[in-house]
Amino acid sequence: MTASNTLAGHGEFAGKTVLITGAGKGIGHATARVMAARGARVIAASRTQRDLDMLAEEIGCETLCVDLADPHATRKMAEAAQPVDLLVNNAGIVQLQPFLDTTVEAFDTTMAVNVRAAMIVAQVSARSMIERGVAGAIVNVSSISAAIGLPLHASYCASKAALDGLTRVMAVELGAHGIRANAVNPVVTLTPMAEKAWSDPSKARPMLARIPLNRFVQPEEVARTIAYLLGADSAMITGASLAVDGGFLAG
Repeated sequence: MTASNTLAGHGEFAGKTVLITGAGKGIGHATARVMAARGARVIAASRTQRDLDMLAEEIGCETLCVDLADPHATRKMAEAAQPVDLLVNNAGIVQLQPFLDTTVEAFDTTMAVNVRAAMIVAQVSARSMIERGVAGAIVNVSSISAAIGLPLHASYCASKAALDGLTRVMAVELGAHGIRANAVNPVVTLTPMAEKAWSDPSKARPMLARIPLNRFVQPEEVARTIAYLLGADSAMITGASLAVDGGFLAG
């Protein structure tokens, strides 16, 4: 780990440590900034050291470089991060393929990063919370893709539906220990990954037409929702999949 959180110590999350995966870009990066600004000690995990170095310069967080497709490296990273009070499983990948051409390799890699890694990191973190008697909170970053079918997103939709299911089981089993587990389910969020997937105007236009607020969501808007689910204001919320979708799923 490198650096120390220069912003920690004041604010809503003072005295709390949060581990955020996929913190190098997009929602994870925005969440690291929000949590640091609210007083948390941030441990940021990502696959790209350069992204982590830039984030550490910005907010003074600690960093762990890891390939979450590797289960052994994932567990080692999670163990190195302990003890944590809060966890954000944000890391995710998308590989666009038609259903009939979806490869086993793409499917397995997507499930490994988007679901299996979240399970491993949550297991390690929850065990540590239980051993220390910490009533912690876990947020898994899912997607509206958990509830709908999007063309070219077979592996991704399957992984996010699985992540929502995993979140509910975590909430049921960890609740006795005072640990809450929730998911956030954003509509298209303007991250580098989303820009890759939705760069074609002919694809984006019909999607926007289904969003009552008529826009995609910004990473910081999702980050603030994550912070809410990690904080005391959501003390009785667990097992939820909270849509951050501008009304998409209401239509």
